[in-house]
Amino acid sequence: MSLILKLVAGIVAGILAGLYLPTVLVELLYTFKVIIGQLISFTIPLIILLFIASGIAGLPKGSGHLLGKTVGFAYGSTIIAGTLAFLLVNAFVPFFDGGIAYQAVEESHLKSFINIEIPPLMGVMTALATAFIFGIGMSQCGLTKLKGVTDEARDVIDALLAKVIIPVLPLYIAGVFAEMAVAGTVFDTLSTFGVVLLAAIIMHWLWLSTLFVVSGLLLGRNPLELIKNMLPAYFTAIGTMSSAATIPVSLRASKSNNVNEEVANFTVPLCATIHLSGSTITIVTCAMAVMLLSPDMVVPSLSEMLPFIFMLGVVMIAAPGAPGGAVMSALGLLTSMLGFNEGAVALMIALYLAQDSFGTACNVTGDGVIALWVDKFSKQS
Repeated sequence: MSLILKLVAGIVAGILAGLYLPTVLVELLYTFKVIIGQLISFTIPLIILLFIASGIAGLPKGSGHLLGKTVGFAYGSTIIAGTLAFLLVNAFVPFFDGGIAYQAVEESHLKSFINIEIPPLMGVMTALATAFIFGIGMSQCGLTKLKGVTDEARDVIDALLAKVIIPVLPLYIAGVFAEMAVAGTVFDTLSTFGVVLLAAIIMHWLWLSTLFVVSGLLLGRNPLELIKNMLPAYFTAIGTMSSAATIPVSLRASKSNNVNEEVANFTVPLCATIHLSGSTITIVTCAMAVMLLSPDMVVPSLSEMLPFIFMLGVVMIAAPGAPGGAVMSALGLLTSMLGFNEGAVALMIALYLAQDSFGTACNVTGDGVIALWVDKFSKQS
């Protein structure tokens, strides 16, 4: 069963449990939710520290001009995509009813059988600063042994995500929706899910259309032909839910757009790691929706949201290849910069995972545009 189907099953099971099961059984499910939430909070700084440090230390050497262009285009694409998503959501989605999503926390009165706290080893910003210091240091000083240790530690956290946290997320989501069902707010919350997810997917398409049309016109290429050649990568990513697993198809699609083979071989695999414009669009869209749903949170202005988007573009480097990796990496910023509480984090995970395949497809299809521009400037230089 795919992760999305498991997520839907968790939502349905949680609602049924909250509506029909005895309180003691609902509290047992709530206990699992509390424990899983503590594990997620503990893991967030480790994801940021180890994945970003390893990513920076592992950036290719000896291709300075290609590296600078690729990183610049990828980061710029991510920032612009996130900013446009904020502006569109701010303009068209403020009709959600506030006060729906988190009344569950205040009104359900459920109690956990086990009161456990797993404090993180460090704060989110401490992890981010440490990652940059050690990542740049390992890269510049050629510290291969330290990089090996960092890579192995990253693999441990990657395995924890892939083998433990991601598989138990449906149980975590079930606990959240059981809590909402007990509080009587679950159906109002669900009514907004479809609108938010549809809005995210439409913005993916608008972003990709803008990228290809503008790039085609400026590069003197046919935008429809460019898009057509990248469609195999788009649909492959929908099936795999992984940018890394789609690299072979993305490479072939970029080369079909007459991108130089050397440029494509360098740019596409790198962008699979650092270019997550689709995921950023989804995270910004879902975060705005969750804040609009919450009576305790104020939707920020553009000037207040831009720092979050700029940091999100950096933190996306830490996104593991597992489904849902991008939102797991972003949770630290959501809690530290936007003030998300546990209920908001749970809804954020549910919303993001429901469309993860479309966000990944947007990521890899946008990689083809970056490859075109890097190829253009590489020929000039």
